[in-house]
Amino acid sequence: MIGKRPGISAYDNKETNMSTYLELARKHEPQLVRFMRDIIAIKSLSSQEGQVIKRIQAEMKKLGYDKTWIDPMGNLIGQIGKGKRVIAIDGHVDTVDVGDLKQWKTDPFDPVLKNGILYGRGCSDMKGGVAAAVYAGAMLKKSGRMPKNVTLLVTATVQEEDCDGQCWDFIVKKDKIRPDLVIITEPTSLRVYRGHRGRMEIEVETTGVSCHGSAPERGVNAVYKMAPIIADIEKLNERLKPRKPLGKGTVTISHIRSRSPSLCAVADGCTIHLDRRLTVGETETIAVNQIRNLPSVKKAKAKVTVLNYDVPSWTGLVFPFKKYFPTWEMPGSRPEVKLAEQAHQEVFGEKAVVGHWTFSTNGIATAGLHGIPTIGYGPGHEHFAHAPNECVEIEHLVRAAAFYAGYVDAFGR
Repeated sequence: MIGKRPGISAYDNKETNMSTYLELARKHEPQLVRFMRDIIAIKSLSSQEGQVIKRIQAEMKKLGYDKTWIDPMGNLIGQIGKGKRVIAIDGHVDTVDVGDLKQWKTDPFDPVLKNGILYGRGCSDMKGGVAAAVYAGAMLKKSGRMPKNVTLLVTATVQEEDCDGQCWDFIVKKDKIRPDLVIITEPTSLRVYRGHRGRMEIEVETTGVSCHGSAPERGVNAVYKMAPIIADIEKLNERLKPRKPLGKGTVTISHIRSRSPSLCAVADGCTIHLDRRLTVGETETIAVNQIRNLPSVKKAKAKVTVLNYDVPSWTGLVFPFKKYFPTWEMPGSRPEVKLAEQAHQEVFGEKAVVGHWTFSTNGIATAGLHGIPTIGYGPGHEHFAHAPNECVEIEHLVRAAAFYAGYVDAFGR
């Protein structure tokens, strides 16, 4: 039980109990669902998030946020409170595209609500988390339960799908915002998550000598030089060992392209794109050296490069970022994780399930690059991310909003 706070009479005029956050969230459900439908209907691919950012900012203002602003990169930040302890609840608002429309049962940008489930692109990944966080802040303010010693920042961030963490690297370095804790609202099936594998994007390039395709012996085919490298990378993936608690690092070839003067010529260039997932203890240096030291790479004198991301945001700002996304993992004994378990128990009356994501999130920057304590908790399910017929349960949106409010409350004790 928590002592009574001023302003609580707006709801029930009773001594505050953490379980009442679920009741408050249920009262906000109609508004929350309308808001979700609005932002799902706005297509917002990476670098094209301006319209949805402005819609979310309008909702924050309507709900009485103390302050809202859009930074030079295009990230939206809403603030409630002005205490010394700062907690940020983060979600990205860009989505991947829809892929083959024939695989969708509904229009991905005309959200359909059926049997308590909302369908549309971005429902799970991850506008649901953003919407729930926006309403959690409103619940805290309207009920008078916002802790006096806490500043809550709700962030709607951009370009994550193309370059996860870049937005938060900007927020820390350029906006000069460094919270004491970040909650990532990527889908966790309403579980408490405490980390995930990192990743890298690497290219390997071989070069050859072109000649007419009718006499290939006159040239050096860069594709043939790449062939043993491809085989060695497959074997490297098999050799990588799992490490607790995040499992096995992996490497796979996700794209291959060649270059030649024409389709009637020997290729004088070949490039493969590697998706390298990094488990505990695997760093950029380790992963790059594993590729460079392959016998086939050495023999071909292939060039190994870690890629950079320098695509303008929707505001036109370019913030270059190396495509090395570090592994991060918060020990289960950390107070931030324990507080999440406690808040879940108090809000819902049931024990929290604790785990890790399979995919990567903005946590690679908050925790991985900048060492900010970070946890995850979000509505929806990871397996719906990037998939056709993406959806989220309305009950998940309600419960996520209740958890965020409860966590902020507990954070201020």
